[in-house]
Amino acid sequence: MSISLEDVHHIAALARLGLSDARAASVATELSTILAHMEVLATVDTDGVPEATGTGVVELPLRPDAGPPISMMRPLGSFAPHMRDGLLLVPRLSSHESAE
Repeated sequence: MSISLEDVHHIAALARLGLSDARAASVATELSTILAHMEVLATVDTDGVPEATGTGVVELPLRPDAGPPISMMRPLGSFAPHMRDGLLLVPRLSSHESAE
């Protein structure tokens, strides 16, 4: 299957990409080469080849979460120097202060 210059311009328009004519020609050549490789792969006989493991409905087993305790898993007041109404108070940035 060959990709035409019009196909590339149509796809670029759908994706809202601006392509020069030279780049569009290059992309058309690249896509045609990729599709040619896919046609070759489609001819490979895969009868008797087991399916890839770890894909599909059956997933790979997960390991249990283990490790050091999370430092944030304690009351906020234990690591926040200033709080009011359950909110952390932070110093005002000098860039947000008025020039007066």
